[in-house]
Amino acid sequence: MRSVAAGATLHCLTGCALGEIIGLVLGTIWSLSSGATVALSIGLAFVFGYSLSLLPLRASGLSLGRRMRLVLAADTLSIATMEIVDNLVMLIIPGAMGAGIVNPIFWVSMAASLMMAFLAALPVNVYLLRRGQGHALTHEHHSGHHKAHH
Repeated sequence: MRSVAAGATLHCLTGCALGEIIGLVLGTIWSLSSGATVALSIGLAFVFGYSLSLLPLRASGLSLGRRMRLVLAADTLSIATMEIVDNLVMLIIPGAMGAGIVNPIFWVSMAASLMMAFLAALPVNVYLLRRGQGHALTHEHHSGHHKAHH
């Protein structure tokens, strides 16, 4: 159970990290305010997180609407947990948000915030899996996987 939860959390972290980093880079390039940059990053983290969960479901035979509902039900709490923790950590580390993408403080802070987000979301995913929710909702529909194995 714990290894499945760790895999689900790492999968979620991948999407969140992509969205966060792209959002922060774009916010910096476009000279957005910190609030607008955080909002863009959060939005992109959800988009990338959901998208990475939708991809393995393409071969499931489920309609796009059903796949979307599964992914929303499976990933929303995990992504939300990661985003809250990630952004709080970035906001409380002095100078992290204003450091700019060429400053090592930004990247060290980002790495720390993503590690903390993973640690916060892992127990959430364990809880969801134990209840047959979260990643368990989509895992049985992945190509080559059968519910009997999990």
